[in-house]
Amino acid sequence: MTNGCKSKKKMQKDKSNVTGVDTASDRCRLDFKNAKALTKYIKENELNYNWIYAKANVEALIDGKEESFDIKVRIKKDSAILVSIQYLLGIEVAKVLITKDSVKMVVYPKKQYFRGDFNYINEILHADLDFDLLQAVLFGNSAAFHDDDDKLKPVTDRENCRYLLSTERKRRLKKINQGQEPKKSLQTMTLDPVTFKILKNEFIDVATNRIFTATYDNYPAATDSVYAPRHVNIDIVAEKKVNLKIDYVRMEKNTPQKLSINIPPKYEPIQVKKQQ
Repeated sequence: MTNGCKSKKKMQKDKSNVTGVDTASDRCRLDFKNAKALTKYIKENELNYNWIYAKANVEALIDGKEESFDIKVRIKKDSAILVSIQYLLGIEVAKVLITKDSVKMVVYPKKQYFRGDFNYINEILHADLDFDLLQAVLFGNSAAFHDDDDKLKPVTDRENCRYLLSTERKRRLKKINQGQEPKKSLQTMTLDPVTFKILKNEFIDVATNRIFTATYDNYPAATDSVYAPRHVNIDIVAEKKVNLKIDYVRMEKNTPQKLSINIPPKYEPIQVKKQQ
């Protein structure tokens, strides 16, 4: 290894430890960044991949009910997400296959399956989920947003030594039951002042005041082959309150994965009743 390579790696390692705070004075040292600059840095520093595989431990709290399980996540970017859910002893209990316009699920112990789309599921759960949001928040990326000057609001938060960027999300879903484009949905990203990785991503649906928040920590060194957070905390505040703590124990990218669900012929469809 040449000295030049050693120097470059040392610089990358040192950079990953910088927080934007002058440790000698404990003062925040942030230069002003306009909206266009923050947008550029976000996109340049997001996790870039074609395929990704990850294994994680999950603690879930849904309306006061606690559950713990393991998941395996396989993603082909902008195409499909396959989540396998396992309990103790590695027994697979469910699989969920998500695309931009469909959701399929198999629950093995009950010998049941579900086929539907995001509009129907969001109507049932009174949530505001879509493929782009799920793909983004699992690994600390931003969901697609408008980058017009009049829709971007940059903030330099010197008290917490962070940059913030608020914007309107780009949405592909139609408004449930109305066949219209949904009202604006806001996204606010809190950024590390050096790496410009997202530390917190908050989504607010203005029409319903539902809030989806993802916070990130335990980023590895910048030289890691998968430079993504190892801990993700997700809070959903809607008619139901949901908290998910995701701790990744393994990640690898750009290895093609099998993305499919087999529904046995004798399985029964899950009957989901719409709320009035």
